[in-house]
Amino acid sequence: MNQFNEKSDQDLSDALRAKLKSYPDFPKPGINFLDVFSLYADLEGSQILNEVFIRKGRSVIGQIDVVVGLDARGFLMGPIIAREANVPFVPVRKSGKLPGLTVGTAYSLEYGEASVEIQKDAIPEKARVLIVDDLLATGGTLNAAATLISKLGLGITVTECFVLMELAFLKGRDKITSKVSCTLSFD
Repeated sequence: MNQFNEKSDQDLSDALRAKLKSYPDFPKPGINFLDVFSLYADLEGSQILNEVFIRKGRSVIGQIDVVVGLDARGFLMGPIIAREANVPFVPVRKSGKLPGLTVGTAYSLEYGEASVEIQKDAIPEKARVLIVDDLLATGGTLNAAATLISKLGLGITVTECFVLMELAFLKGRDKITSKVSCTLSFD
């Protein structure tokens, strides 16, 4: 049994918040960058993250059919959640990084523009999808992922978006039509 099994969700959230490093004016002036990698670089922080993701996976058992993780930090979170939920993991990657037939879309970030793709046959018909990412800021990335999934057709639905951190003051949640849950919210 790991030492975090008995901790409440709030205790885990508080411990992560205490370990999270931020970098003012990165990648440009006015942005306060919250570095999720600082949690992975800390042994206890990494163990707490693992427990958070395990709990999330267990909480969606029977409610989802696929976990979709967003490039790149969603690739660290998504497989753990998918394993616990006993469902497959599917990546959404930056354009040009996936083989085979893909569907793509462009979107705006809080400090730039980007485009992402998903493999056309990666998600089965009528699947219920959980989208996973590390951060919800302006909502551009999560909204783009949901748009990609809807472009696949096939009756696929996004049942929830889960993020580790949310910059609530940016109101990105308002762009997302699915349920959004997070571990750390910053006002």
